[in-house]
Amino acid sequence: MKRLCIIALLLLCQLPLQAQISSMRRNAEKIASALFYIQTRYVDTVDFDKAVDAMMMGLMEQLDPHSTYIPASKVSAANEQLEGSFEGVGIEYVMLYDTLTIQAVVVGGPSEAVGLRPGDKIVAIDGETVAGVGLPAEEMKPRLRGPKGSYVTVTALRDGQEREYVIRRDTIPLESIDAAYMSEPGVVYIKLSRFAQNSAEEFLDALRNTSEKLPKGIIIDLRGNGGGFMHIATILANLFLKDGQEIVRMEGNGVDRVERARADGVYVEGPLVVLVDEDSASASEILAGALQDWDRAVIVGRRTFGKGLVQQSYRLSDGSEMRLTVARYHTPSGRVVQSPYEKGKRQDYYQQARERYAHGESFSADSISFPDSLKYKTLRLGRTVYGGGGIMPDVFVPYDTTGINRYVLRAINAGLLSEFFYDYADKHRDALASKDISDFDGKWQTMEPAVFDEMIAFFKTKGLEPESDEELQVATPLLKLRLKALLARSALGTPAYWQVINREDAAFQEALKIVNNWSGDFPVLP
Repeated sequence: MKRLCIIALLLLCQLPLQAQISSMRRNAEKIASALFYIQTRYVDTVDFDKAVDAMMMGLMEQLDPHSTYIPASKVSAANEQLEGSFEGVGIEYVMLYDTLTIQAVVVGGPSEAVGLRPGDKIVAIDGETVAGVGLPAEEMKPRLRGPKGSYVTVTALRDGQEREYVIRRDTIPLESIDAAYMSEPGVVYIKLSRFAQNSAEEFLDALRNTSEKLPKGIIIDLRGNGGGFMHIATILANLFLKDGQEIVRMEGNGVDRVERARADGVYVEGPLVVLVDEDSASASEILAGALQDWDRAVIVGRRTFGKGLVQQSYRLSDGSEMRLTVARYHTPSGRVVQSPYEKGKRQDYYQQARERYAHGESFSADSISFPDSLKYKTLRLGRTVYGGGGIMPDVFVPYDTTGINRYVLRAINAGLLSEFFYDYADKHRDALASKDISDFDGKWQTMEPAVFDEMIAFFKTKGLEPESDEELQVATPLLKLRLKALLARSALGTPAYWQVINREDAAFQEALKIVNNWSGDFPVLP
């Protein structure tokens, strides 16, 4: 009798699974039948690959807002930013007035080796004219990229002269650290743009290269960082936490896992500040949430996006890819980071994120209200933190609109600031060349008045004039800052751009203040 009961119980347990398999079989047969009849009976020719891709995208639309389908032709490009490298010539570029203009050259890369420089304009690739013929930017990529060891010939325009360069393609690293520098003695600033495969190694290298010993303070800038690989976020969190401390908990269909620090990190004590904003999402929120819950870091900025869903990639038979949400994650205190959503209402979900700005959240912390049910306590000091959508910072810094008026917006949005910058940098390479940011600052102090006047005069030739002297006066500090940062980047690379910008950045300045006023193992916050 006991044996019969056990057999009956096992059969009952299998019924839901059998029902699911039966349902899947019926739906698969239904889709196969529909495709068969369309192919054999439909009056016109159908691109079935395109139709099935559209069907898959429609299926994803019925799920949560972060499950996605990627057609086979786009998988490589979609994964590139996270894989850490690609094979090509090693340049960053923009399309400026229908001409490919080099924005930056990868240090040690194949383009630098042959002598290409920022500001060079590529007019032909392998003898084919690519400037002034209406080619979109995305069509340049396959012309410049190719297998490691292959060759491409580019013709570049510099100082009115055309030069031909034969470039041997190589593996080009895609770095996720935009900037790493000593912002003041002992304080390291690191800006991480995404959580890519090599980000943890890059982060440690950045620490080693900026400080010979452990710094007295670290500022991690995750603003604009939309996420990436979750396991990279846990590795970075481990750098600042102690052995056994929980980093993230995942719960889903067949998923119940806790990630913990596996050993004491390299910087478990000392001032640590993390900068976030409304575009910090996913892996950024895992890192910020773990450090906040353990009272290990002060979070500064604005409430993060609120993406608390974990995706798993599944490669399909034709090489396409489905990134399916398989779990929700919780911070160590138990908070849910994911913003509310309804399945099948993806547009409403993203509209809700945009409305946060319209409701004034970016300008005042008082515009954000949390019910008592979303209150949690940090795990060491018992401070109040909130769940229910995103990571609310410990120190709120409003969005800075100082100097932004119609004149500035028109200069930036119409591309006039960029056009002037590229043209000026191209003509004054020698004058801008600098040993370091201090050297550049000295040169800029002498150059600034004349360069700024030249830029305003250029704007006028393009039909952009301020409506009043007051409008120009309000816009001047911001335009000067942007121009100086762009020229610093041209002279010294991307880190110099952020060194200039951060001097006037309210969130960064607040972070410096917290680091310098740190007392004990956690500062007293306002």
